[in-house]
Amino acid sequence: MREIDLLRQAGELAARILMTLKSNIVEGMTTKDIDQMAARMMRENRAIPSFLNYRGYPATVCTSINDEIVHAIPGNRKLLKGDLLSLDIGMFVEGYCGDTATSFCIGSSAPEQERLMKAGRESLEASIAAAVLGNRLGDVSYAMQSVVEAAGYHVVREYGGHGIGRAMHEEPHVPCYGKPGTGMRLVPGMVLALEVMANAGTAAIKHADDGWTVLTADGSLSVHYEKMVAITEVGTMLLTPHNE
Repeated sequence: MREIDLLRQAGELAARILMTLKSNIVEGMTTKDIDQMAARMMRENRAIPSFLNYRGYPATVCTSINDEIVHAIPGNRKLLKGDLLSLDIGMFVEGYCGDTATSFCIGSSAPEQERLMKAGRESLEASIAAAVLGNRLGDVSYAMQSVVEAAGYHVVREYGGHGIGRAMHEEPHVPCYGKPGTGMRLVPGMVLALEVMANAGTAAIKHADDGWTVLTADGSLSVHYEKMVAITEVGTMLLTPHNE
């Protein structure tokens, strides 16, 4: 339980910083402004960015806008009113990783954006509810997929969640889609970063020339939500407690 407690501390800090960023992001800011703000908050809390220099990634956070699904690099792009921003952050605290993401609109949102975000949030919550002792990974992924598809959207199939601990990405991989009753059984001590990536259009993706940014192939909107959970003998523990 000591390791889970350390992961809880890292997750709680990641959640707190994510929500602080969300409350301070406004129209006219650049995505680089967000990155600098996140880096400062991590330094102030003695946390080490887990994204920076990971496989050459050049920034502290990922700032994906509208049709960008994940991994968009912060830069000089200014946020516009109505932009749909997916913000993903990660950090090490005393050697353990906290990782979480959310999507929200800048200033105001359209009904279609609200519907997509609602599906993404409910999908993640369904997957958390399925992440219980004795279930299998397929149950978790199926719960995620089912909510998104019931809303008329599609989950991304090339990317997903993952185990997490002393490294940001550990086994097992947790797809956004699955079949009930299949895959690894959930056992005590397992810690997962559950992620849903939902596209308003097709599930198809493409990659930008920067080698990092993943976009929807048809230019449709996408959302990204992520939370960490620990599987324990007494129940599932949410390690990144924040409200969307």
